[in-house]
Parts: sequence; C-alpha cells; structure tokens
Amino acid sequence: MTFYGKMLTFSRLQINTDNLTEIDSQLAGMLSNKTSNIPVVIDSDIEQDLSALVDLLWSWGLQPIGVLAGVLELQAREQRLAIFPADGKRIERILPSKKATAQLSQTPVDDATSVSENNAAGNSGAESDAAVNNTTDNDAADNAKSTTAQAATNHVANHPETLLSAEHITSLIYDQMLRSGQSLNHVGGDLIVANSVNSGAEAITDNNLHVYGRAQGRLVAGATGDKDARIFCQMFNPSLVSVAGTYCLRDNLPANVIDKPVQVSFVEGQGLVFKVIDNS
Repeated sequence: MTFYGKMLTFSRLQINTDNLTEIDSQLAGMLSNKTSNIPVVIDSDIEQDLSALVDLLWSWGLQPIGVLAGVLELQAREQRLAIFPADGKRIERILPSKKATAQLSQTPVDDATSVSENNAAGNSGAESDAAVNNTTDNDAADNAKSTTAQAATNHVANHPETLLSAEHITSLIYDQMLRSGQSLNHVGGDLIVANSVNSGAEAITDNNLHVYGRAQGRLVAGATGDKDARIFCQMFNPSLVSVAGTYCLRDNLPANVIDKPVQVSFVEGQGLVFKVIDNS
C-alpha cells in the first residue's frame, strides 16, 4: 500500500439555507442536466439534515464526498463522509535569505484533474479590470554561502521529518522552463519562475506566484488557503488558475486577459479577479 498526493478536481458547494425545496430550485437554475457527476464538498454554516441533502444532491447528478469542518461535522462522521478543514492560513512569511528547497517531480499531468477544495468551475466571477541581487567579487564568500546552502538542503533531504526553520525557508527562483509533465511545488515563500510554464506543467506555491515567461499549464497560489496570495504573469494563458482553492479553467477566462500581463487575486464575494497590468 502506498500513500501519495495528487491534485484532483472537486468543487465546493456553498449552501445558505436548510430549505430543501429552495436548494432544489437553486440547483435547477445552476445545472442544465442531472448527469454532470461533479464531486462536491458541502460548505454550510447552517445546520442541515445532511442525509436528505446528500440524497438531493445525488438526484441532481452531483457526488457529495464530504463537508467542511463545522456544524455538519458530527453528521458527516456518522455517515462516513470526509471532513475537510476550513480555509487555511498562510505559513509564516520568511524574508528571502538562503537557498530554498523545493520539489520538482516528473509525472504525467492530466488537464482534467486540478485543484482541490474549490468553488464550482471557475467562480470565474472573475472581474477583469482594464486595471538581483548583485554578485559579489569575493569568490571565497560565494563558495562559503554555496556550501552552507547545500548542507542545509542535504540535511532536509536526509531528515524529512524535521520542520524547516526560518533560516531554511524562503522564496524560490526557478530559472528553467517547466515542461509538460513537470510539477514544481514550493512551500514557505513566493515561487518565481523566470522562464515559461508549458502546457501540461504546473507551478504551485502557498504564497505568491510569479511567471516571467509564457504562463500556460496550471498556476496555483495560496495552496494552503491564503486568500491574500496573488499570481503575476507576463503572458497569461493557463489551462487552470487558482488562488486559495478557488479556480478558473481556460474556457472561463475573460477574453481580454489572454496573452497579456495579468495579476490574479481573490476577492471575497467575487471570486477570482483578473487585472491587466498596464506597463505604460
């Protein structure tokens, strides 16, 4: 048996009433058929008859797999449904000072799978606003810094159970192109991709994401739930973009932001907000 991680697509269904008739009416307005087979996580601050609600969702072709922790947690345990944590908080921000560690894996990436715990296809509610360090000359100092950074990296690799200290966690600059099938994951600081993210690749961070080449593939910022995280791209054309668990697919992106310099942020009540960066 092996435990391993993979990002899967399921949507968070926010419910603001316990009236099943009203919920049924709302679903009728949202769904065009009853064969969507969309996995959903139930998000409700209102006490519900969870068993009846689950039956109703299944009748609409939705597949409830769990609830967010809260008022429905006890019923979910009784019904053997998954319980997902509420929105996370940003890991303590560390000023860049030392070499960061990150994980670059070469695995098949399926465009049909994507971000967990998100709002339905896009919450594209997305509004679009038409809105080096210098190198040292001291080679000995350079070598000393390099040796220290490598030792820290090796220590983390050999002791995976050890929590990274403030000295070892920082933003990461990645100079190479992310190619199809590659996944670059970074925790504890901004992820800066100085090259392109190709279609079929993914760049994921718990803080802000910067892409200075062509941004295709899947772009994820605020992966642990940080709603203040942002994505900055020089040429924006991703297959999926996500901030703090709210995502938008390529087909739902505003047309005026494609291939433009763009900033993506999350705004409560609006979802993802896309802003073209004016370089003039």
